[in-house]
Amino acid sequence: MAVDERLRQCLRQGPHRRLRQRTVSGRIVPRRVITHRVTAQRVIALCVAFALRTCAITAAYYAAARAGLLLELVHRQVTPLWPPTGIAVVCLLLLGLRMWPGVALGAFLVNLSLGSSVLVALGISVGNTLAPVTACLLLRRSGFRPELDRLRDALALVFLGALAGMLVSATGGTGVLTLAGAVPTDAFWSTWSVWWTGDAMGVLVVVPFLLVLRRLRCPRGAGPHRWPRWFEAGAMLAVTAVVTLVATRSTVSLLFIVSPVLIWAAFRFQLAGTAPCALLISVITISAAADGVGPFRGHELSTQMLTLQAFNGTIALIALSLSALVTERNRTHQRIVRVCQELTEAVTRLAPADSAPDTLAVRRRPLEKPERERTEKTADPERSPPSPFVRASRPAGPPQP
Repeated sequence: MAVDERLRQCLRQGPHRRLRQRTVSGRIVPRRVITHRVTAQRVIALCVAFALRTCAITAAYYAAARAGLLLELVHRQVTPLWPPTGIAVVCLLLLGLRMWPGVALGAFLVNLSLGSSVLVALGISVGNTLAPVTACLLLRRSGFRPELDRLRDALALVFLGALAGMLVSATGGTGVLTLAGAVPTDAFWSTWSVWWTGDAMGVLVVVPFLLVLRRLRCPRGAGPHRWPRWFEAGAMLAVTAVVTLVATRSTVSLLFIVSPVLIWAAFRFQLAGTAPCALLISVITISAAADGVGPFRGHELSTQMLTLQAFNGTIALIALSLSALVTERNRTHQRIVRVCQELTEAVTRLAPADSAPDTLAVRRRPLEKPERERTEKTADPERSPPSPFVRASRPAGPPQP
């Protein structure tokens, strides 16, 4: 009754108050009721979206883990490249730290599927969840940008996101396996080092690739000048695969020959070229190390791991730093060109109307005249004013004509 009386009062106050009412199922209801219904629908939609994202992250984590375990070298839970770590870091960076349940659930299911007990799987999943969270917190603290277009972003990803953040997962996971008796005590540090480098390589190799994949756009509707770039990118990936296969399958140590291809990718495509190349090089090299061929033949496991991770780390560092430097250089060049154009337009507007030839010359090259004057002064010292030291050292005399 109170609601009906309030509706009657609102309707008596004029048409401007009637616009504030809404009709639901043929009945006029107060605005606050509709607000409550919209809010409830919004909450339900957010909950459904969160659940779907969590399931998607869990599925991606699990699939990447099964793929990474195909290249295992030490125990069934330690690999030289752990892709799920990179997926977890990217998801937490882009979607927020609130998506950590998807990472935790995926890590728990992966370790449980490997035959571990519930407690061991739970302990390892805690470390595998805290490591990406720690990496994201460190990256945000340093002002990291997902575009990776600055050198400071590349260095932050290497030293904070990969090397520092993955200490948590390596320490926690190796400690749990040691306490459970799955890893002997004397093998703690060897397992820890492989775990740490594997997680770090997952961040260094997978994170840039996923960030590039996120910004990738289909060339549909682009002009014909775009297709040569795509053909060049495909040729670059093919050359990278062939060169890496030759370097890793040869009995002679030729791992260094992949560097020119990486430099080519950095100068031509920046991060969009170096990230896929670095991932491809790492996968092919790890496959060669797992098969024990090429430069990894006849060596102990520790020597293989040292050579493998040193090479992969160097490739990732070169790819990230060089692409960031080239991007910064291109951005600086574009800024200089834009400033020169603005200066040319300003000089053109300020030039008098009767000096059309001079205006045309300035439009062609605004810095030509100052550079010529500076060169003439340098070549002819008599035309340039002497320095204060020279004026003070000259003897006093009558003024020169």
